[in-house]
Amino acid sequence: MQAWTMTFSLRLIQAQDNQPVELIIRAVLAEHGADRPGFAWQDPELSALCQAYSAPGHAYWVVSHGTQLLGGVGIAPLKPEVVQTCELQKMYLSPAGRGHGLGHLLLQTALEFAQQHYRWCYLETLTNMSDAASLYRKAGFMALPAPIISTEHSGCDRWFLKELGP
Repeated sequence: MQAWTMTFSLRLIQAQDNQPVELIIRAVLAEHGADRPGFAWQDPELSALCQAYSAPGHAYWVVSHGTQLLGGVGIAPLKPEVVQTCELQKMYLSPAGRGHGLGHLLLQTALEFAQQHYRWCYLETLTNMSDAASLYRKAGFMALPAPIISTEHSGCDRWFLKELGP
């Protein structure tokens, strides 16, 4: 195991981050068997996340160590028919970024932003992403028995919702 004394940087995504973040997302999806239809693998915005998250009520953050991007997380409106609800999206960390509290940092940053714009935060994930599910529960997300709306991610089998406030 590599012992790192690290300084991490957290910032909004920039255009030059698109390709490295896409590579991290695809690698983590493949690691969890989600490199197929029904998962974020096929999301058209994967190659242009900076542009996809530039609209009001959208944001995507990346975390890095020096010039090495380690992961990211996004917030975007869920769907117009689900009012005051955002979706926590594309929260992935490379293996090098795990075990340093970066998942917590990314999640808290995203939720602080979400609280300014939404009343509810929804997310979809996989059973085999158990560390992520544990993090979501600790942050106050409640497990749901089914999705609250049909999305492109029909392969996901875990759904969570958090009330952000009035």
